Amino acid sequence: MLPLGEPKFRRRKADRPDEIVRAALTVFAAKGFAAARLDEIAARAGVSKGALYLYFATKEDLFRAVVEQSLAPNLMIIQAAAANTAAFADLARTLAAFLPQLAERAPIAAIAKMVIGEARNFPELARVWHDQLVGPVIGIFSGAIAQAQARGEIRPGDPRAYAVSLASGLLLGLVFNETFAPVGAEPFDIPALARQHVETVLAGMLTDPGARP
Repeated sequence: MLPLGEPKFRRRKADRPDEIVRAALTVFAAKGFAAARLDEIAARAGVSKGALYLYFATKEDLFRAVVEQSLAPNLMIIQAAAANTAAFADLARTLAAFLPQLAERAPIAAIAKMVIGEARNFPELARVWHDQLVGPVIGIFSGAIAQAQARGEIRPGDPRAYAVSLASGLLLGLVFNETFAPVGAEPFDIPALARQHVETVLAGMLTDPGARP
């Protein structure tokens, strides 16, 4: 309930940027970046196109807000898991369970496919996606892998390459389902794929076979 005497329109105005970002996430996921129209985003958010421009000067600014506000905050969960999990194998398995759940709640696959497909014409998309999401995630994994190597849990090797190996199966499965399932291909069970993939990669990374289930 609003405090006594506070006009309703004041709360509504404060909510508008978040409503616009949520609408943009939906439209970008459905139509891609080039085909997404600002007037459609504005209509979905319940504002005029002129009001949208009060908050976001360009479509690129709006995409940055989508990543920063709707997707990147999940980095805190990943960081916390990395900080609070002692064994790297346990961390990898925890994130293999968490990331498919995240992909079910947010259209990560659709946005990733959009960035991959449109990065050449809109390089700012790739820059934002990398700087705000992909780069930090790889950094968290790489740091955890380097620490595990120092403890003797993981074999020598490039931590960054190991991190990409762990993430690649899930990403490919998500993009496959987003691209080919709509035209009749049998979709992958993403949670099952993630579980199998992480065990396969860990089998080549871990120094202690006893760390495997």
